Amino acid sequence: MQLGFLTACLVESDLTDIAHWAAGQGFQALEVAGWPSSDGRNHIKVDHFDDAENDRITRIFTETGLTLSSIAYYENNLHPEHGPQVNAHVRRCIDAAAALGCPTVGTFVGRDPGRPVRDNLALAVDVFGPLVEYGRQRGVEIVIENCVMKSWHPDGYPGNLAYSPELWEWMFSLGLKLNYDPSHLVALGIDPVAAMRPYIGDIAHVQAKDTEILPGQLDRYGFYGPVSGEKGWYRFRVPGLGKIDWTRVIDALYEGGYDGAVSVEHEDPVWSGSTERVQTGLGIAYRTLRQLIPG
Repeated sequence: MQLGFLTACLVESDLTDIAHWAAGQGFQALEVAGWPSSDGRNHIKVDHFDDAENDRITRIFTETGLTLSSIAYYENNLHPEHGPQVNAHVRRCIDAAAALGCPTVGTFVGRDPGRPVRDNLALAVDVFGPLVEYGRQRGVEIVIENCVMKSWHPDGYPGNLAYSPELWEWMFSLGLKLNYDPSHLVALGIDPVAAMRPYIGDIAHVQAKDTEILPGQLDRYGFYGPVSGEKGWYRFRVPGLGKIDWTRVIDALYEGGYDGAVSVEHEDPVWSGSTERVQTGLGIAYRTLRQLIPG
């Protein structure tokens, strides 16, 4: 296994600086943000990917010795208006990944909030069938993070149809792989290790994020959270500052034969607000996970 992080937490920094800092800290991999240039979460110019950009990215990873574990573009592929544009950018991410020798592109299934789940699943077959085949022909797998994305639904219902093992099995039938993030399972009352064990062979990437349960909030809002759709009774933290047993998680991955990247997804509100604070948070995550993932 290789320990890395998703670069989206350092949007103000250049990829060169991020990579050299990461290598200096002992990280081994980077999951690089690949949103469109207009979005801002962008450390690789997927929508302007040419020989010069290929050379730039290749040089960064050659100089630092890091591995490019995935290109990240987490958007709603089933959005009723913007879905086709999202699908097209996923294809651009696949093209860039293939050119760089990167094995995966990460995204969301998403959801059309105006349709019931059954109709969305049928829609996803039509959308992802061609995308999976496009990636297969180029040696790139599409990985789906099991995030709920409640903010994508007006009533706070799941906005990304990939949040449970039941839906993972449906995704795998389409040729999609899992970008496994245990933090979202805690927020659904699911044991992240028990849920993961049967599917380790279908995990192509792992994100490491923790979940802190906020005292007293569950008694106020209930499992579904506030009517606003916000989280309410939990918040995400860097590994080591929540309730996830990372020893069990990493041990189960090793036992199941997983040998890919474990990428810290920094969404910790405490260790945010400046580059220095984000780096401190990444350092906490590194010290938590390094003892479990030998360098």
